[in-house]
Order: sequence, then C-alpha cells, then structure tokens
Amino acid sequence: MNYLIFKSLHIISVVTWFAGLFYMPRLFVYFAEAAQKSPNEAFILQNQFKIMQRRLWFGITIPSSVIVFIFGGMLVSNFLPLSNHPWLIVKLIFVAGLYVYQNFLHQIYKQQQLEIIKYSPLSLRVINEVSTIFLVAIVFLVVLKSVVNMFYGLVGLVLFIFVLLAGIKIYKNIREKNDNKK
Repeated sequence: MNYLIFKSLHIISVVTWFAGLFYMPRLFVYFAEAAQKSPNEAFILQNQFKIMQRRLWFGITIPSSVIVFIFGGMLVSNFLPLSNHPWLIVKLIFVAGLYVYQNFLHQIYKQQQLEIIKYSPLSLRVINEVSTIFLVAIVFLVVLKSVVNMFYGLVGLVLFIFVLLAGIKIYKNIREKNDNKK
C-alpha cells in the first residue's frame, strides 16, 4: 500500500517538475525577445517575465524536483539490487542528467534576473526541447523495462532529437519569412 502511495506522489511531482522545466525556458525565450522591443516595452515585459520566472522556479520547479528526489529514492529501494534492473540504472542516469539540466536552467534564470541575456531566442528554443528529450527517454525506459527495447528506444530517441531540431529550424525559417513580409 505504501509503495502505491509513494509511486502516486512521485508521478504527481514528476508532472509538476516537468511543467516547470517545460515552461521556464519558454519564459527565457520571451525575456530575450522582449529585449528587441522599444526600451519602454522591454522594461515592462522583462520585469513581468522576471516575476513569472521567480514564481515558477521557486514555487513549482525546485520544490517539485526535491519531492521527485525524495519519493523516487523511496521507490528505488524496492528494486535493490540495481544490477537486476539495468533499465533502472539507465533511467537514473537520465534523471541525473535532468538535474544537471535544471542546474543549467538555474544559471540562465540568475542571468536573466540580472537582465543578462547570453543566449539568442533561437538557442533558448533549442534549450527548451531538452526536457522533452529527457521525458521521452525516461518514460520509455520505465514502461518498456528491457535492454533490447532500451536499445530501440535510444535509437528512437536519437531520431526524435533530429525531428525536434528539424522542427525548430523549420519554425525559424517560417518566422523569418513572415518577418520579411512585414
């Protein structure tokens, strides 16, 4: 019974964590794009985006990542020894990568709070897709739980990354064409 309660709380916190990881880079894009507006517009928009970033980061994203870590740790104890569950080892590596990614986003957050923009809107759009890649990899590992399927899943993940990058490139080209028509 406790396992299912912990698992439910873990899944809920994963969903809220990913909500923050999906939306925060989008706010970074908006912040960087606002810098290209008139000084008055940029000031108003960037101040609003900084408030939204702060509330999302400290109200949802970071607390959710802590809860994921706590309940995830409780769930992992049911799979000891880990050597019997190679899919879980790979999943934990992806989860560790997700925490590294979160730390990277935190660096961008701190820069933008100081009104420092180190990445272009296009770069931030690419950064925005990283959490999607982690999500796809982790979900397939959890659902399939097999080394053979893990291999096919990783091949699929690489293909998925190429599709995402192509989509970003196509979107950029469409935006540039529309901007040139104006």
